[in-house]
Amino acid sequence: MSAEVAQAGAFKGIRVLDLTRVLSGPYCTMMLADQGAEVIKVEIPGRGDDSRHVGPPFQEGESAFFVSINRNKKSITLNLKSEQGVEVLRKLAASSDVLVENYRPGVAERLGIDYESLREVNPDLIYCSISGFGQTGPYRDRPGYNMTVQALGGVMTVSGEPGCEPFPVGISLGDIPAGMFAAFAISAALLQRATTGQGQHIDIGMLDCLVAMMEYPLARFGMTGQCPPAIGRHNPAITPFGVMNTADIPIVIAVGNDKLWRLLCEAMDRQDLLLDPKYETNPLRTENRVELYAKLTETLMERTSEEWLGILVAAGIPAAPVNTIEEVFHDPHVRARGMVQQVSQPKAGDIAIAGTPVKMNGTGAAETTPAPQLGEHSRTVLRECLDMTDEAIDVLTELGVI
Repeated sequence: MSAEVAQAGAFKGIRVLDLTRVLSGPYCTMMLADQGAEVIKVEIPGRGDDSRHVGPPFQEGESAFFVSINRNKKSITLNLKSEQGVEVLRKLAASSDVLVENYRPGVAERLGIDYESLREVNPDLIYCSISGFGQTGPYRDRPGYNMTVQALGGVMTVSGEPGCEPFPVGISLGDIPAGMFAAFAISAALLQRATTGQGQHIDIGMLDCLVAMMEYPLARFGMTGQCPPAIGRHNPAITPFGVMNTADIPIVIAVGNDKLWRLLCEAMDRQDLLLDPKYETNPLRTENRVELYAKLTETLMERTSEEWLGILVAAGIPAAPVNTIEEVFHDPHVRARGMVQQVSQPKAGDIAIAGTPVKMNGTGAAETTPAPQLGEHSRTVLRECLDMTDEAIDVLTELGVI
């Protein structure tokens, strides 16, 4: 790896055509852009990505949703329902390494920009399709959204309190893992292409990705034939492990093994629990969890959360406050790790967004640039990538192609 590549991200020199919108696809391409890929975001003329209009909040007309997942990208507008627009895309695909789209299955084929069509102009192209349910199977033609995928994937039945109504997780668990798995698959395909010289089609389904993350619930059902209930505040297989009350506000205590159990009893001055054979091992503690949690809570209610966190953390016991988003935003460790970044948007000014969690000591991160304005880079991309003249670009503009 050259020093230039190391300083600018591992994917410097990789060109990505981004035909995605909303969340799963843009999250994938943001991950690639964070590692230095040139991501050209192709948007609908006059409207752009649907997420530009998702809100509130908006600041000077810019959506926080859009800004949060579209940094480090270039935006061009292209009418893919026109022959000229499709021809421009085919030319861009001919000089690109990766194309990512999240249309419903069949749409790209109808537009003439599916994998089989574009591999004719670029056999090396890595083409990634992200959809709700994948390119095959009985649900392939259904639209996929975070909420529907969470429902189908079983997440809502293991979230919330036992006996309560189905409860969705408070983040886009249907979308973000799909974007992450897609970025991983693209990385693997680029590595394979370096060996074989061949491109390929990647098929990512949001439901597949969520089911892949349901490790314990699926394994539990596979072993027992019983549906796991909502876990509520405590882990169903490890005890004590979950949210517990103190004299003021709850904290999390995570005792993952018998050594930590001994440390917890000592830190809480509850040697009686340590000596009780009913709590000697994790299976026994879990079997007797109701009465054990009641006894632990009695002691925890004697001090505040701040007092207990000081005692437990000092004793080496995994414990944490239950932070609000404001507390996460100002958390000193989160800040020290660069997980809150400021981007300076042309209209909205400085906006804080989540940073990249990927830190590699041999590969520097790409310089962070703001989410693009709609069509901001159309002329630049067409000139630099396709050698088009200003006159030719003017004609496409007059025809409504860009």
